[in-house]
Amino acid sequence: DIDPKTGKIVEKNNSLFNQSISRKIFIFPYGKGSTVGSYVIYQLHKNGMGPAAIINNQAEAIIAVGAIISDIPMIHKIDIEKIPNNKEVFVNATEGYIEF
Repeated sequence: DIDPKTGKIVEKNNSLFNQSISRKIFIFPYGKGSTVGSYVIYQLHKNGMGPAAIINNQAEAIIAVGAIISDIPMIHKIDIEKIPNNKEVFVNATEGYIEF
């Protein structure tokens, strides 16, 4: 769960609790929750708190729709376990690859 006003992760059991995703590449395996997820991503964007890009192992419709309506680059079918934390990542969503 993410606060759309601050861009911070508010799920207390998450290892990234209280970290901001704003203007960062947000990497997670897949979405969870309901259709409100698209709206949260859109609100993040409208509040200037959206991620720079989204990378998933497996995209799902809710996250993809949120990325599309918010004009956030998104890529999936990436083995996210190979991406080091806190390392600069280049995302080319048009051609479907990342570099780090």
